[in-house]
Amino acid sequence: MFSPADADWMRLALGEAERAVNHATPNPRVGCVLVKDGQVIGSGHTQPPGEPHAEVMALRDARNRGANVAGATAYVTLEPCSHFGRTPPCVDALVEARIARVVAAIEDPNPLVAGRGFARLREAGIEVRVGLLATEATEMNLGFIKRMTTGLPWVRVKMAISLDGRTGLADGRSKWITGPEARRDGHRFRARACAVATGVGTVRHDDPALTVRDLDFERPVRQPRRFVFDHLGITPPEAQVLDHATGGATLILADRVPPDLPAHVRTVHFPDGRGKIDFVAALRWMAGEGVNELHLEAGARLSGPLIETGLADELLVYVAPKLLGHSAREMFTLSAPATPAEARSFDLHDVARFSDDVRLIYRTL
Repeated sequence: MFSPADADWMRLALGEAERAVNHATPNPRVGCVLVKDGQVIGSGHTQPPGEPHAEVMALRDARNRGANVAGATAYVTLEPCSHFGRTPPCVDALVEARIARVVAAIEDPNPLVAGRGFARLREAGIEVRVGLLATEATEMNLGFIKRMTTGLPWVRVKMAISLDGRTGLADGRSKWITGPEARRDGHRFRARACAVATGVGTVRHDDPALTVRDLDFERPVRQPRRFVFDHLGITPPEAQVLDHATGGATLILADRVPPDLPAHVRTVHFPDGRGKIDFVAALRWMAGEGVNELHLEAGARLSGPLIETGLADELLVYVAPKLLGHSAREMFTLSAPATPAEARSFDLHDVARFSDDVRLIYRTL
């Protein structure tokens, strides 16, 4: 069905999609490569919201090169959109350009598209083939796919721990367990996220800014949105995460509102009826706000319940070659299983090394 050359061109399209990882949100990250007579004549990737999508950028690139796109094959990592949003439908642009063939990695899970783009192309006489490098294309847009299919964001829980599974000393000090290379890698995951979240305990103990720093990108850094889970209503008004200059944060509350909040701080309430926060309701609201990937950097009392209730999709764990002792802070607050066989299990997705630190990525089974 697909030739080795098809796979090579799609890999180039995936490389284009990778260039959109840090700025496409809430849209999917999409790459497109136009090929004619065995040569790439145009390429492009999704621009920030409100700007052109990958297919339009590739067509524009081809025309800037002076290429005739009629009869070309378009390799796209996601089904071209067929509806009007912030921009016109990409299928219309492909049809008008007289593209002869479209090879797509996966169908768009957005109910507004969901096969309609392919149908429109076929109606126009364009050959359509789907399923090339689907696994890689799905990985590129895990958050978008989950939001479209479940109404929830992809939740990534990040932890930096010692060899004995501790996140900081008993007095709360935790900077820095890992080295600079591992910390920069953690910032890359912040950068790709639509939003970064933490708990009020972490805000009070560590006062994190939760911004993306010390990374070089093609375009200015898009700072992710920031959320603080605070069921007690005790977020300090002077906390760095609330700083207006870096975007401020939204407080996810149960009932109580912290006193003396700056005017720019937004608050939303999701009480569970027991004085805590309804996590499912909060995550659904975030998805409605366009959050595809939520990156959580929090303590044991917030991370643990999210994992225990099955709301965490991925664990991003950095392990440092240090021992902090039994009195140090634990990774997660979890209830104990009745037997080892009943323990929550994960699938090891990836392993990487940063100097003497090791990064482990686990996915829920």
